[in-house]
Amino acid sequence: MLWNTLLLALRAIRRNLMRSFLTVLGIVIGVAAVITMVTLGNGATRSVSDQISSMGSNLLMLLPGQRFGPGAEAAPAFKSADLDAVRTQISGVERVAPVANKTATAVFQASNWSTVVTGSSNDYFPAGNWVLAAGRNFSEIEERAGKAVCVIGDTVREKLFGRQNPVGSEIRIKKFACEVIGLLKPKGQSAMGQDQDDIVVMPLRTVQRRLTGSQDITRLIVSVKDGASIDAVKHQITLLLRERRNIGENEDDDFRVMDTRQIAETLTSTTKILTMLLGAVAAVSLLVGGIGIMNIMLVSVTERTREIGIRLAIGALEREVLLQFLIEAVVLSSLGGLIGIAMATAASIALAGTMNVPYTFDAGINLLSFLFSAAIGVIFGYFPARRAAGLNPIDALRHE
Repeated sequence: MLWNTLLLALRAIRRNLMRSFLTVLGIVIGVAAVITMVTLGNGATRSVSDQISSMGSNLLMLLPGQRFGPGAEAAPAFKSADLDAVRTQISGVERVAPVANKTATAVFQASNWSTVVTGSSNDYFPAGNWVLAAGRNFSEIEERAGKAVCVIGDTVREKLFGRQNPVGSEIRIKKFACEVIGLLKPKGQSAMGQDQDDIVVMPLRTVQRRLTGSQDITRLIVSVKDGASIDAVKHQITLLLRERRNIGENEDDDFRVMDTRQIAETLTSTTKILTMLLGAVAAVSLLVGGIGIMNIMLVSVTERTREIGIRLAIGALEREVLLQFLIEAVVLSSLGGLIGIAMATAASIALAGTMNVPYTFDAGINLLSFLFSAAIGVIFGYFPARRAAGLNPIDALRHE
């Protein structure tokens, strides 16, 4: 009986193909929109996580000031003594890399490029998950003497050297020449949208003497040993810096200890909330599609009143008529769900490439969207089916 009812439903749908297509269009758009929004949102979340991971794992970043902007600038910078204290007095610390930044123009022959010059030590590379594509790191003598040597990022290489190997060449930074001894492998954009490869790394003393003109350290990057508690190390560093910076018991810190895990959790939670919001907005179109199915099924019941009357008159049961129209509604909505999944897959792959986020197939949201579309067929198709099953055979036969 169920098979015959399904065949009758398919025959009725095929009888009005254009109307059936327009009926399921709302479901198609709704399912495609929900899946596409959620898929792209998941891709953005994964992209943010990957970008945070590219900064390095088990990292703490120490910055002066409690916030960005003028408040941070007013706080005293770190000194070399702070670097040594963190390195020697905090257990669980694997590496501590000082950072002093200065924006400057790098020049090679007829090419020039404004970039960020970072003064640091060799600990900067493993702590920040940097890998050399060519060349070498700083030698101990170069770090101690503040030699004019540098390791450049891939963006700087592209802007100044094109496809040429930069190792061994000299670039000019302000009024001094600097030998390029290494090239870093590209990382791409950071989670904040900054180009991580637009960088020139020099020994800390070189930057302090030739560019900043001070002994200030604007940031400390702390790499925590595997197996050590990041929270415990963070707490120890906070106590140490409060003591070294003479902060009273009731006074607020004039520095920040930022955990890359917290940054990742904050950014990914934001993208997840936006994904849920966009998915919820897109799901509204599914409800609109369900209303369209109910509307067309009511029209179909009116058009086929005599057919229903004949079926009831020759012995069809009310539940069989109810099941026929209910199956029609479910078939329409399910067909719309399948088409919507196919459209969403194609749209997600295309948009993910355009937005530079990874495409991640989520079987859960695809299955949920399909089941939801089928459920809409049941919910919005029940009332028209119930109306058809409740018709009086005699009145139905008299219907013109």
